[in-house]
Amino acid sequence: MKRIVLVSLLAPALAIAVPTAALADMASDVSAVNHGWAHITYEVKGSSTQTKALDKLADEAATIVARYPGQAEPLLWQGIIVSEQANRANFFHKLGLATKARDILQKAYSIDPKAAQGGAAMSLGVLYYKVPGSPLAWGDDDKAGRLLKQALALDPDGLDANYFYGDYLLDQGDKAGARTHLQKALRAPRDPNRPVWDAGRRREVRALLAKAS
Repeated sequence: MKRIVLVSLLAPALAIAVPTAALADMASDVSAVNHGWAHITYEVKGSSTQTKALDKLADEAATIVARYPGQAEPLLWQGIIVSEQANRANFFHKLGLATKARDILQKAYSIDPKAAQGGAAMSLGVLYYKVPGSPLAWGDDDKAGRLLKQALALDPDGLDANYFYGDYLLDQGDKAGARTHLQKALRAPRDPNRPVWDAGRRREVRALLAKAS
């Protein structure tokens, strides 16, 4: 099965009619999951240790979703974490976890398709081109392209938006287009609030750019 890649985005407060204090608490809780994922992905060593840490983080993400019902960003991050669990799972569990992640992300997208500067659209798009298509599974490159373009329109200069669209184009055989977006990803402003993610993602961009050359 194709590898399922996690998407990482900073979680701004959503413009949803909830109390200001609750929004602040939600942003803080979601940010903790965000930073936890970056730590596991880029700093924790050893596959087994990473998997255990990720399972614990998945439980925390589910708790946050229950704490803030009907909010897109907690669902977005729960879907992201479950996507990463699918990425690390054995063959027999990959598709089930990927499907669970898709359903969670679809719920986030239905609540707010513009959540986290297009993070919901982008996360769904990544799943749709990383998961195999029919008859093996439900992947859909055309749907992936539409979702990724939607995310790129919301964050045209973003590191993640350009990285994943570049990865998608490379997957489709468009090396020139991939290089354009990967180079643009490297020109994205650095995020001083998320240094672990920022540095780790840029390493991934450079590695992918080498493959597109």
